Amino acid sequence: MPVCPNCGYEYVKGITFCPDCNESLVDENLYLKPEEWKEDNWVVAFTSNQEYEIEMLKNNLDGAGITSAILDQKDRNFPSPGDFSVVKLMVKKEDLHDALNFIQAVLNVPDKDEPESE
Repeated sequence: MPVCPNCGYEYVKGITFCPDCNESLVDENLYLKPEEWKEDNWVVAFTSNQEYEIEMLKNNLDGAGITSAILDQKDRNFPSPGDFSVVKLMVKKEDLHDALNFIQAVLNVPDKDEPESE
C-alpha cells in the first residue's frame, strides 16, 4: 500500500500523491514510522568525504533490503579550501552486521581474517 512520507496516511493502490500534503507517496515497505527514526536505533556503517560514494552505497543497501540513511554535515554556506567534512551512512543497529558484509562485498575489500594473495 502507498503511504504518505509526511503524514503517514495509507492509500489504496493507484493513488500517487497525498491530497492533504501534496507529497508523492512511497511504498509502505520503504516508509519508516517516526519511532523508528530515534537516534539510538541507528549506527554509522560507513563514512566518506565523497557524497557520490555514500549515495552509491545507500542505493545498493536499499536494493538489498537494508534500510539506510545519509547524515551529511557539510556546510555549504561557508566556503573553504579543501573538503574536510564527513558524510555518514547510517543503518539500523540490527542491520549493522549485514550492512558491513554487504559494503565489504560492494567495495571488494578483502576480509581482514583472510591473508592477502601475492
